[in-house]
Amino acid sequence: MISPLAQVSPKATLGEGVTIEAFSTIYDDVVIGAGTKIHPNVTIYPGARIGENCEIYPGAVIAVIPQDLKFDGEYTTVEIGDRTVIRECVTIHRGTKDMWKTTVGKDCLLMTYVHIAHDCQIGNNVIMASYSGLSGHCVVGDYAILEGRCGSQQFIHVGAHSFIAGGSLIRKNVPPYVKCAREPLTYAGINSVGLRRRGYTDEQVREIEDIYRIIFVQNNHVTKSLDIVKESIPDSPIRREILSFIEASDKGVIKGLI
Repeated sequence: MISPLAQVSPKATLGEGVTIEAFSTIYDDVVIGAGTKIHPNVTIYPGARIGENCEIYPGAVIAVIPQDLKFDGEYTTVEIGDRTVIRECVTIHRGTKDMWKTTVGKDCLLMTYVHIAHDCQIGNNVIMASYSGLSGHCVVGDYAILEGRCGSQQFIHVGAHSFIAGGSLIRKNVPPYVKCAREPLTYAGINSVGLRRRGYTDEQVREIEDIYRIIFVQNNHVTKSLDIVKESIPDSPIRREILSFIEASDKGVIKGLI
C-alpha cells in the first residue's frame, strides 16, 4: 500500500507488499524489498538498497550524502539487510570512494536517533541503542551491542559478540566477545550471557575467558600477552579470531584491568 500523500519516484523499485505511509519521500534509484514498511515522514535518498521485511519509523533519513569534506559527488550507496528495524530519526549516510557503500546487515535494531556515518560496515544482528553514533569508516561485527549514547571515533573496529556499556566513548578497538565500560573504555569481562544465548558451549566460554585473562587481567604488555596465548592456549578458531583481531588493530585496543 502506498499512501496518496507519499511522494514516490517512478524510478524507485518497490517489491511486492511494500507499504509507504503518508508524507514519506522516496527518491530515484531506491530499491525497497518485498514486505518492507515505511512509516510516515521517512526520507529515502538515491542509492538506498533496502532488504525485505524491514521496518523504518518516522523521521528516519536513509542514504543522504555523507558529511565528509572529501566527498566529491561519487556514486555510492547504503545497503540494509532483511528484517532490520530502523526506529525514529535514525540517520544513515552514503559511502565515499573509500568503501563505496555504507552497509547495515540483516536482523539489526537501530533505536531512536542512532547515527551511522559514511563507509561504516555493520554486521548482522547488531543492536545500537538510542543516541549512539558511529563516525565514518567504522566496522561492527555480528551480534555486537552498543548501549545508549555510545560514540565512536573514525576507523574504530568493534568485534563480534561484544557488549559496550551505555555512555561509552570508543577511541580504541573493541575485541570480539568482551564487555567493556568506564572511561577510558576498559575490559570488564567477557559477554558470557550473550554467548550462551547464542549457543556457545561452556568449554568455548572458558576458552575465551582464559585467553582474555592473559591479555587483559595479568597486566602483561600486549605483545607478550599474545605470545603467552600462543604458547599456552591450544589452537582453535576462537583463538585465531581473537589473535587476528588484536594483531590487526594498528590503533590499539581497549585497556585491560589495572
